[in-house]
Amino acid sequence: MRLARIAHPGGVAFASIEGDGDDAQVLEIAEHPFGDPNFTGKRWPLADVRLLAPILPSKVIAVGRNYAKHAAEFGNEVPQAPMLFLKPSTSVIGPNAAIKLPPGAGRVDFEGELAVVIGQPVKNVPASRAASVVLGYTVANDVSARDLQKSDGQWGRAKGYDTFCPLGPWIETKLPEPGNLALKSEVDGQLKQDGTTADLIHKIPQLVEFVSSVMTLLPGDVILTGTPEGVGPITDGQQVSITVEGIGTLTNPVVQG
Repeated sequence: MRLARIAHPGGVAFASIEGDGDDAQVLEIAEHPFGDPNFTGKRWPLADVRLLAPILPSKVIAVGRNYAKHAAEFGNEVPQAPMLFLKPSTSVIGPNAAIKLPPGAGRVDFEGELAVVIGQPVKNVPASRAASVVLGYTVANDVSARDLQKSDGQWGRAKGYDTFCPLGPWIETKLPEPGNLALKSEVDGQLKQDGTTADLIHKIPQLVEFVSSVMTLLPGDVILTGTPEGVGPITDGQQVSITVEGIGTLTNPVVQG
């Protein structure tokens, strides 16, 4: 099932997307998408609604340096344990919403990632049970103010600006092989990242176990699993697109904030 959050003629709702291309329809979900969703009976053509960020998490937990070649491209060692940092919920935007470059931030980079969406309140989940607490997977862009990341040491400011966590276009609940998906990033149609989640150092079940040993995860919380090599700067007027196999493409324009 593809779960989305949409703006439709009557307001905002969660929805399931059925079909593809010009025949795609969105079916409104009552209340929330967790558990067995209840449908209201309302539906619209996908072309008649606007896709929003598919979830509004209480927190976004990101994993740094989780691809060896990405760590190497910045001259960093691979951490023995997952390196965690947080992005605020206010950094989340949806498809086609603008990434706003903060004044004075210097170089701002895109980072294409696979994101894990949690489906229930959990704490201390063993890796063997991790799949059972996952609602699904979506595409993420861990936008990063690189100069500030280097100068601050701590990453809260560099990773936490408003609009610095695009998510979408929807949540795919059925991914048979989330640990072996092609991941590509393009800027203005030029391929920049061409990786695979098979190269994750810390795999998804281990990440869920590790993160949940540190903090309680709530329904809708998002774990960003890391980015392959090939990240680079984005500038005013450009467009960045992240594609994850089996999910879809997340596209956002870039504007000066």
